[in-house]
Amino acid sequence: MRTCAFLHTKWFSRYGLYHIAKLFHIHYTYKYAISIHWSTPIESGFYIGHFSGIFVNNDTIIGKNCNISQGVTLGRANRGSKKGTPVIGDNVYIAPGTKIIGNIHIGNNVAIGANCVVTKDIEDNAVVVGVPGKVISYDGSVGYINRTNYGEYKIKAFK
Repeated sequence: MRTCAFLHTKWFSRYGLYHIAKLFHIHYTYKYAISIHWSTPIESGFYIGHFSGIFVNNDTIIGKNCNISQGVTLGRANRGSKKGTPVIGDNVYIAPGTKIIGNIHIGNNVAIGANCVVTKDIEDNAVVVGVPGKVISYDGSVGYINRTNYGEYKIKAFK
C-alpha cells in the first residue's frame, strides 16, 4: 500500500513499477481480506492486530499509532447529517467488529470496544462500548497501544 502511494508520486515509475506494485496490492487485498486503498492518508505506527474483514474507505483519515483488529469497517455515509468519512485521531485502539460510518471524529487516546457501532463524535481519552457507542469512562487507550514514543524506545534499545 505504502509502496503504491510512493511510486504514484514519482513520474519515472508511473509506467512500470507503480503498476506492478498496484497488482501486488490488489493480490494482497484479496488474499488477506483487508481493503485499504493505497491513497488512504495513514500516519506512522498503523497496526493491524489480526487480519481479515477490514474495510477502510480511501477518504478516511487515520492518525498516528492506530491499532485496528479484524472485522472493522471505517466507511462513508452518503446522506444525512453525518455525510462523509471518519477522521481517526492519534493513539486509537479499535477492537474487533467495530463499525464507524460517516463523518465521525474520533479524538486522541480513545479505546473503542468490540462490536461497537459509533454514531457520534468521540472526545479525547474516552472509552466507548455498545450499540450505539456510549462513553463509559475517560481512561483512554493506555495499555492497549504500546511504544508510542519511538525516539525514546530507540535510545533505550541502544544503551
